[in-house]
Amino acid sequence: MRSWQLVNKKEMSNMSSQTSSRKRWIGLVFISMAISLVIIDGTIVNTIFPAIIEELDLSSTEVQWVQESYILVFASLLLVFGSLADRFGRKRLLNLGIVVFIIASVWAGLTESSTELILARVVQGVGGAMVLPTTLSLVNANFQGRERGIAFGIWGSTIGGMVAVGPVLGGWLATDFTWRWAFMINLPLGIIILAGLLWLVPESKSPQRAGGIDWIGAVISVVMFSTLVFGLIEGRIYGWWTQTEKQFSLGDFVWPADSISVIPVALAISIIASVAFVRWEIRQEKAHKNVILDLGLFSITSFRNGSIAAGIISMGEFGILFALPLWLQNVLGLSPVSSGLVLLWLAGGAFLASAIGGAMSGKLPPARAVQAGVLLELVAVIGIALLASTESGWVAVAPLLFIYGIGIGLATAQLTGVVMQDVPMEQNGQGSGSQSTVRQVGSALGIAVLGSMLFTGVQGNLETRLQDTGLTAQQQTQVVELVVDSAGGAIPVLDEILLPQQVSQEVVDEVIYQSGEAFTEGVHLAAWAAGLFLFLGFLSTFQLGRKSKVPLA
Repeated sequence: MRSWQLVNKKEMSNMSSQTSSRKRWIGLVFISMAISLVIIDGTIVNTIFPAIIEELDLSSTEVQWVQESYILVFASLLLVFGSLADRFGRKRLLNLGIVVFIIASVWAGLTESSTELILARVVQGVGGAMVLPTTLSLVNANFQGRERGIAFGIWGSTIGGMVAVGPVLGGWLATDFTWRWAFMINLPLGIIILAGLLWLVPESKSPQRAGGIDWIGAVISVVMFSTLVFGLIEGRIYGWWTQTEKQFSLGDFVWPADSISVIPVALAISIIASVAFVRWEIRQEKAHKNVILDLGLFSITSFRNGSIAAGIISMGEFGILFALPLWLQNVLGLSPVSSGLVLLWLAGGAFLASAIGGAMSGKLPPARAVQAGVLLELVAVIGIALLASTESGWVAVAPLLFIYGIGIGLATAQLTGVVMQDVPMEQNGQGSGSQSTVRQVGSALGIAVLGSMLFTGVQGNLETRLQDTGLTAQQQTQVVELVVDSAGGAIPVLDEILLPQQVSQEVVDEVIYQSGEAFTEGVHLAAWAAGLFLFLGFLSTFQLGRKSKVPLA
């Protein structure tokens, strides 16, 4: 009888363990859905801008702020909310972030003015900054050993895949319904995600220190990252030193026309704030008070080397994804939906990488998996630099995007695991926020550098190509400025601009062709630059295999 009871208890224990394990994996699905909301919203706007501009009559400056207000706020608050999650509860902050995100999305979908839309995007950025680091820290807290590698694979592949899903979803909603549904769809999805998180994901947080919240450190970090990201993104627009014709404005304030550009001022503020932040956090640590970022994390070998590699790799990864949608739509003439469908090849590769990463977990060292992923990315961007052309069209690019997606899925997921593997559990949020911030800054720098190379390449090549077309010098300058300033958007409508100027149809067709070729060469240049960043990132991964030194608490 006693033997039967022992067996029965053992069976019940196994059943309970299986139930708990199943619950964790289903919970991971909802955690991944939460991160999907944030990632999609960062890319979905690109394909619905024409519809928004038409209905709300947005100026070029307002269009710019609709997109970048979200990115600026999002990148600036990642570190702050990652730290607060450790203190107040990671699940609690994730749920709050989703609620804020839903409210802001509904607001954006109902807005009737550009000002309201920009404010709604700011609030979305706040909610998104709560979601991203907390999802990562919850994955790190709920999975151990081989399971953690598989979980990170799913989390990372979701990010890579959703980057490509956003444009498709936005294009479809804007075409078949209204651009407002690109925001309103977050309401039903958010409610489903909240229900799943509340039911399936356990709470986790770290022991609290005395001294309350490090509000001063939080404010300094926001100033530091907001000015840095702004400077990196807007350098090309406002001028890296000398001010361009485009003047920075915010509300009623307009940057003085007779001064240097706003960009060096922003970057100088960021440098000053970074010095102040480090000094303040060291002071807080010595007093054994709460900090926004424990700088001791960077003495952990895996965290430090992994963060450096992540920053460099992000520069190459996201820079090329900025250039390709512009080329697909403005040069090849694809619709937003069709362009998004081409980018879905990337999503397919990223989701396949999830399965590959799961199968390799525990069999292949994470550092080697990262190297394999970065190599695949490198092969893909070199292929784009060599094979992308107006003749081959999207057919040559799609398979390369699939390979690129596999690379992103492997590199992002496994690198995240490497960065977080030795971070103490009580500092999960800080570690998650820090590595997410590094990636965001890296991607902003990549977009800044590759964007500058793209448009510099387009300008130089187009100026040369237009010399023998029969246009006057004034018309050549006009075409170059239109193509560059519109990021290629003016190419399909050059006939509407030139024909009224008594330019023959034959010459117009030649100008459109040469403009497309010049833009393609700009994409090639950007792809080579992305390849260089990825190669440097690949070299940096060889430091990942070093044995980590974890400092004593």
